[in-house]
Amino acid sequence: MAKNRNEIPEKLTWDLTTIYKTDKEWEAELTRIKSELSLVEETDPGHLLDSAESLLIITEKMLSISQQVEKLYVYASMKNDQDTREAKYQEYQSKATALYVKFGEVYAFYEPEFLKISKEVYNKWLGELKKLKNYDHMFERLFAKKAHILSQKEEKLLAAAGEIFESPSETFEIFDNADIKLPMVKNESDEMVQLTHGNYSSLMESKNREVRKAAYKALYSNYEQYQHTYAKTLQTNVKVHNLNAQIRSYDSARQAALANNFVPEKVYDVLMEAIHQHLPLLHRYIELRKKILGISDFKMYDIYTPLSNLDYKFNYEDGVKKAEEVLAIFGKEYKGKVKAAFEQRWIDVEENIGKRSGAYSGGSYDTNAFMLLNWQETLDDLFTLVHEMGHSMHSAFTRENQPYVYGDYPIFLAEIASTTNENILTETLLKESKDDKERFALLNHWLDSFRGTIFRQSQFAEFEQKIHEADAAGEVLTSEYLNSLYGEINEKYYNLAAKENPEIQYEWARIPHFYYNFYVFQYATGFAAATFLAEKVVHGSDEDRQKYLEYLKAGSSAYPLEVIAKAGVDMESTDYLDAAFELFENRLSELEKLVEKGVHL
Repeated sequence: MAKNRNEIPEKLTWDLTTIYKTDKEWEAELTRIKSELSLVEETDPGHLLDSAESLLIITEKMLSISQQVEKLYVYASMKNDQDTREAKYQEYQSKATALYVKFGEVYAFYEPEFLKISKEVYNKWLGELKKLKNYDHMFERLFAKKAHILSQKEEKLLAAAGEIFESPSETFEIFDNADIKLPMVKNESDEMVQLTHGNYSSLMESKNREVRKAAYKALYSNYEQYQHTYAKTLQTNVKVHNLNAQIRSYDSARQAALANNFVPEKVYDVLMEAIHQHLPLLHRYIELRKKILGISDFKMYDIYTPLSNLDYKFNYEDGVKKAEEVLAIFGKEYKGKVKAAFEQRWIDVEENIGKRSGAYSGGSYDTNAFMLLNWQETLDDLFTLVHEMGHSMHSAFTRENQPYVYGDYPIFLAEIASTTNENILTETLLKESKDDKERFALLNHWLDSFRGTIFRQSQFAEFEQKIHEADAAGEVLTSEYLNSLYGEINEKYYNLAAKENPEIQYEWARIPHFYYNFYVFQYATGFAAATFLAEKVVHGSDEDRQKYLEYLKAGSSAYPLEVIAKAGVDMESTDYLDAAFELFENRLSELEKLVEKGVHL
């Protein structure tokens, strides 16, 4: 039974007094920043390019206010997350969000004004005022956008249409989460329960095949029923992406989306090439699943069934001990920061009534790299702890080694540091394991993570690319077209005939990632890079580990591919992907041998 917030021991809660000592201090800061923004609104627009000094002063002021706004927001959101029932902190979060919006409005002038400067004048100013060099990479990124920026009038019109452009994704979200009522189904206890997006996953992990089958058919009956509505929503979203790319003179929606994060399209193509080459490995894994489960007519609803009955239990103290032990491999500097995270109360550990679910790593440039957990003493909790610790160490190293302007890291690289830690934990637990059943459970846990991240997210990425290409070529994205395409891709990946798994053709309708504009492929590239790096950290040299720390310290001081190259990963080559697939094959072979020994029985 979950406790109230005041029943949680202090040592298991995060210490937010390190951000603001009191709520009153936060409120005073809110008032002060509001006044500062009002003053900017009156004085700065139209004056950015008055002189080199003016460019420097207005840029530094903007970054300084942004830094303060972030700190303010982080405190409010984390106070709210620890108990979402408290009206005071709901209000704080609303006020902090409104301040963020206000900041965006006040500084809407900055980019269009800056882009009026010629490269010649900019270089001249750079020579005259050395301090501008501190922001050279930031300005360089703005210049890179110049060819795709429209006139001020056109930009204003596009910004005004922003809300309309967001409506397909918002419509999908409301329709899928709020309006649709899924059917009733039987759970493992033979009780009728309301099927929800939340309990679907646990029903699909049921040992009872009839429970899985019923939940699966019930879920997809909804998507079959409303397939035309979902198709129209997705089609409109794809049209928005393609239109925006056209307006901004990009060759495709994919090019536009990746250019926004300075990621070359080759990274996407290299991923798809490697995936297609290694699909036989996924087919092998599916065949092994069939064998372990003893199912000759294997279906898509059998994909998520746990293969091991082993119940790992980790209390938090043991989890801390294990995490410290595992992460010590990175060396003294990293180890010291991990120790600080545990000792200085960066982590909110236990579940309490009203606390936000799930887990995350948060904070801002001026705060500790806080973590929110909801510890339940499972093996997954231990993996979540080292995962979030990876994010927090990435943040801590970046903030310590970079000025605020480069004191964050691009989303493209965000999951690498966290997943590297997960891979190192897997490696450690496998090394320590003396029991075949334990080893079987660990291998299965990792192979499932690999399948669910690299293969599944690449499957989504392939579908996403094909529907954008089809729309650009004048194809109408009807539900029939989308069903047929998705069924065909799913068959290619899982080697399970589409006609024997008719429900899966509707899966495209329930995937929110198709509204995220070429985001999903990053899960696959991130996991593969992390798999490659974990091997280098564990089995490589001190130099390899040092290079990895350089990547953590780089923040956004260079383009994403340049940053990850510091750690030894070339993401325009298939090498890192081939190494990840090689490890998958080795661990799959080991699992096959354990099955031959009858360990699964």
